[in-house]
Amino acid sequence: MSPQHLTIGVVRGGPSSEHDVSLQTGAAILRELGKRFDVKDLLIDPHGHWLLNETPTRPEKALRRVDVVVNGMHGEYGEDGKVQQLLDSMQIPYTGSNAFASALAMNKVQARTHLATREIKQPIYRSLRKDEYSDELVDELFETFPQPSVVKPRALGSSVGVSIAHTRQELREALERVFALANNALIEEYLQGREAACGVVDHYRSERLYALPTIEIRPVGHEYFDNEAKYDGTSEEICPGNFSESERREIQSTARMAHEHLGLRHYSRADFIVTPRRGIYLLEVNTLPGLAPASLFPKSLDAVGSTLEEFLTHIVSLAHPYA
Repeated sequence: MSPQHLTIGVVRGGPSSEHDVSLQTGAAILRELGKRFDVKDLLIDPHGHWLLNETPTRPEKALRRVDVVVNGMHGEYGEDGKVQQLLDSMQIPYTGSNAFASALAMNKVQARTHLATREIKQPIYRSLRKDEYSDELVDELFETFPQPSVVKPRALGSSVGVSIAHTRQELREALERVFALANNALIEEYLQGREAACGVVDHYRSERLYALPTIEIRPVGHEYFDNEAKYDGTSEEICPGNFSESERREIQSTARMAHEHLGLRHYSRADFIVTPRRGIYLLEVNTLPGLAPASLFPKSLDAVGSTLEEFLTHIVSLAHPYA
């Protein structure tokens, strides 16, 4: 089968806190791959119902119509291994990491534990369950854990539910905010520094693990790169970032190391804090980074003279070797 004769299903949306962001990523994928392939829009609504080119259908029926799936989802279901398990059960090839690696990377605590065996700096953290929450716990954390602190859900993306707590009351409100969204929270030390991101692509530009240029993120009007800052268009995203040569090399090397050690495939994006005194810290790794025009990943591709269409065609070839 030649590449041009492949039918590609683009899965987007889903029952996730990042549903709307996924719609944008999926729209960009449909537009770019539609230039050379037969593409089908596999949209999952917020309630988990599947639509094939806007027509309600069952997932099994829709997936039998495609040769390969490009996963344009973010967050729960699409990025935590669940949709990958469905695709595996039907033997449908797909882009992005497999079910196990996706679930591992999505769980911030498990990912950090896994990466702790490597020489990768990560923030001090503590995992909390919803049923542990109490005023006494808030007091204990405020008095014994490094403050200020960052409070976030253990397994959500796009900075959903993330807060920085400076006071005891802010810590209480941050935990309550997380536990309204999820059953598990992560509290970590707040590291002050410059925010950075670095994408990795498998077997690209003649390299086994190709690290894209680093991006420096300056959240204008925000304390950090939160959910609002990511999508309101106010943040400065500089690519290549204004990092020293040694900082650039370490960021790219760590992004490649995390990608490989977590068992990821095809592509990923790692996020960092570059502190002035303590060095470079890995915050998390995204297995399905955003691909909409305003997203970080396309900016990195543009910086090396690539295009989203070229990148997408490449990962399709990794998922389906046109056999």
